[in-house]
Amino acid sequence: MKEPIPYKEAFPVGTEVRIEDHAFLEDFMATWKYHHKLQPEQLAYAHRVVRVKEVAFYHGGDPIYTLEGIQGLWLEQCLQPV
Repeated sequence: MKEPIPYKEAFPVGTEVRIEDHAFLEDFMATWKYHHKLQPEQLAYAHRVVRVKEVAFYHGGDPIYTLEGIQGLWLEQCLQPV
């Protein structure tokens, strides 16, 4: 898994992204030990193509994404380019 660059988003606002597949999200939910853990209801959005609505940064520089029409906060590791 590629590590994000601190305070530099890979997916600017307006970019279309694909949410990772269900298996990846389940593994990430089980193994991610830090901030903004995935919630079980976010698994339903696996593999969808959506647009980035907003980007913020966690203390330390990790990008945190809000996606149009999709619940929750998303980490860059759970998204991929379309």
